[in-house]
Amino acid sequence: MTTAISRRDRRVSPVFLGIVAVMAVTGWAVWTDFAAAPGIAVFLFVTSAWIVSLCLHEYAHARTALHSGDITIGAKGYLTLNPLKYTHALLSIVLPIVFVILGGIGLPGGAVFIERGRIQGRWKHSLISAAGPLTNVLFAIVCTAPFWLDALDGVPLAFRFALAFLALLQVSAALLNFLPVPGLDGYGVIEPWLSYKIRRQIEPYAPFGLLFVFALLWVPEVNRVFFDVIYALTGGLGVSEAEAYCGRDLFQFWQDTNPFCAVR
Repeated sequence: MTTAISRRDRRVSPVFLGIVAVMAVTGWAVWTDFAAAPGIAVFLFVTSAWIVSLCLHEYAHARTALHSGDITIGAKGYLTLNPLKYTHALLSIVLPIVFVILGGIGLPGGAVFIERGRIQGRWKHSLISAAGPLTNVLFAIVCTAPFWLDALDGVPLAFRFALAFLALLQVSAALLNFLPVPGLDGYGVIEPWLSYKIRRQIEPYAPFGLLFVFALLWVPEVNRVFFDVIYALTGGLGVSEAEAYCGRDLFQFWQDTNPFCAVR
């Protein structure tokens, strides 16, 4: 199997590096209390970090597909980490950001087109689908490491809260994307193991799976159970519900800040 990719096709995009730069600068602004309005700095830091995680999520799909047999991945620009190369910019970048802004929910969208016909073996197909949300799991571990390692002495509250909220987004993204709903990666994991008849019956509903999940999360009872599970998972990683809540409160700077979450 040939997986040789030209240097141009795997060179990291300036667009991605620009997003990383925004994340670094705004993270520094939050850490040093340099920003006049900490909420705006937290918003920019979390949003840029969230976009970085989306790019890594899709890169994981693409890289796994490449090594599984789809050698067209490089020519499509998916290995450059450039979000502008994604198949559906609306689904891959815009909607996930809207989800975060409106509901504080991390829900990645579909982005890379993989030529599944080039890939042989059900396990490979399942692994390609699982690679994305597993990246969110890894990102969540990195974000929460300072919490469960008790390495937060001297860390400014604003940065601590922002990191907690970012961890919550990663945990929610992993959990939601592993749901066996058509259009989400969880369904992609089990789809190769379903009969042809069942796959054909489900196929027409795949474009609506993401929107269905988001709409369902607006049902108060469902939303409450969902966040109970998320807070339980983040709590197991050392992030308290109060820290994640205050991170979300700071992130939504256009709303009145809860006095409990005041960092000045």
